[in-house]
Amino acid sequence: MSEPDTEPPVVELDDGAVAIAGRPVLRHIDLTVRQGEFLALMGANGSGKSTLVRALTGLWPLATGSLRLFGTPFDRFHDWQRIGFVPQRGGATSGVPASVWEVVASGRLTRRRPLRPLRRADRAAIDDALEVVGLAHRARDGVSSLSGGQQQRVLIARALAGEPELFFLDEPTAGVDLPNQQVLADTLETLSGRGATIVLVAHELGPMASLIDRAVVMRDGLIAYDGPPLASEQVATAHLHLHEHGHHHAVPDSHDHAPHVSSLIEGGTP
Repeated sequence: MSEPDTEPPVVELDDGAVAIAGRPVLRHIDLTVRQGEFLALMGANGSGKSTLVRALTGLWPLATGSLRLFGTPFDRFHDWQRIGFVPQRGGATSGVPASVWEVVASGRLTRRRPLRPLRRADRAAIDDALEVVGLAHRARDGVSSLSGGQQQRVLIARALAGEPELFFLDEPTAGVDLPNQQVLADTLETLSGRGATIVLVAHELGPMASLIDRAVVMRDGLIAYDGPPLASEQVATAHLHLHEHGHHHAVPDSHDHAPHVSSLIEGGTP
């Protein structure tokens, strides 16, 4: 694989803004994600983290700013098979009876022509995805018969079946018990080990904390922090310097530890 600095950023957003029904939701967002990076996008409910992910995937239009994916301006980007989006598990079945295998197989639609039979490569990718998330033994079971955590793993497998290079995951551990959180963490560790770039939206990291290369914390539609992973055991009063570069980015002093994650996410005093 090429050295990271020889490749264009996987995601590059400059001065991005999003407005919904005329109300500003995101403002002055500068975000660059490098190839192979595992980034945690964090923040309290309503901070703008999920809206940002939707803007990066084209689900919400930018009001201002420029977006490049894999070095290509967004309006000229067409390689959507390179991107996988994993929503919260509410979309696992959409009320339609389906087996685990059928849902995961739908992830191959970006790689084959509609109404054509599955090829050997398609079936191999589906089987591999099920193996990675630990659900090969449940392939023929109905998705509705699975637990919430298992349904979330089905959604990850569906995205994985398309063999994307960049994964966006929106709160994959929300409402998921600890054993399934650990399985999700193991799954993402496998994907990261394969060289995938991962942007994880999360309120808390749990077992995934050790996988994170970088943390970005949203507050009130702005990026409040962009830097090294935040350790939850650090004290909430850890010092934070705010540097003005036109926008507000919280950057830890080189002589200090990173701030307690809850102080940023919950909007407490840094």
